[in-house]
Amino acid sequence: MAVSLRKSMIVCLTAFVLYGIGHTAKSASADPLVVDLSNHLVAITTGFTGTDVLLFGAVQNEGDVIVTVRGPDQDMIVRQKERKVGIWINSDSARYKNVPAYYASASNRPIEIIAPENVLKDYRIGLEHQRFIAESGTTEIDQKVYREALVRNMQNAGLFNRRPAKISFLSNQLFRTDIHFPANTPTGTYTINVYLIRDGRIASVKTTPLVVSKTGVSAAVYDFAHRYSALYGIIAVIIAIIAGWIASVAFRKR
Repeated sequence: MAVSLRKSMIVCLTAFVLYGIGHTAKSASADPLVVDLSNHLVAITTGFTGTDVLLFGAVQNEGDVIVTVRGPDQDMIVRQKERKVGIWINSDSARYKNVPAYYASASNRPIEIIAPENVLKDYRIGLEHQRFIAESGTTEIDQKVYREALVRNMQNAGLFNRRPAKISFLSNQLFRTDIHFPANTPTGTYTINVYLIRDGRIASVKTTPLVVSKTGVSAAVYDFAHRYSALYGIIAVIIAIIAGWIASVAFRKR
């Protein structure tokens, strides 16, 4: 099954490249970078355990490629725990805005070798260049501590990759990489940016969206729970009471 899927992806990649080559021959001002995804929709069902999406493409001339994947922005609160009277409790906290629900990157070589710091900062490439907005009232030192804790927590959850994935060049022009989405991937519209870099400068940028959405029964339950939260809570309590009553009857008979 996996071998068959891999072969079909390679066939799709080959067809895509052949189309790009033909298009290049027809146009003198051919695009230096062409990319696509094996799937523009990640469907989260009840049994979803994570998946990989293949990103592939071609460059007109040699160059380095960096890929970034950013999930929808959200607000996050980072809390500091302290041990008091033998109990761990939440004490101070910091709120951040514009935190991506998911962030991953990939490159064919180490990113710091491909482009200088100012380019990476301008294009927000890499976790260290993501502009999380902290609420007022926290010192610069506290912001750094809380930011590091936020990134560490997201990495432990598998939603921020610890290091860039590998982009493989199949020749001087064809490349591919796998983008992994774990089981706890948040829903929403993701932005995938692909950068072609030559001599430390951005030669071309391609942006493509990817949608992560719940489907099937899980989607219906999720939508119902958010639209009618009070009714959903009442139904959940009733189901729990009925389940407890059935269990008590079953054990009483034994």
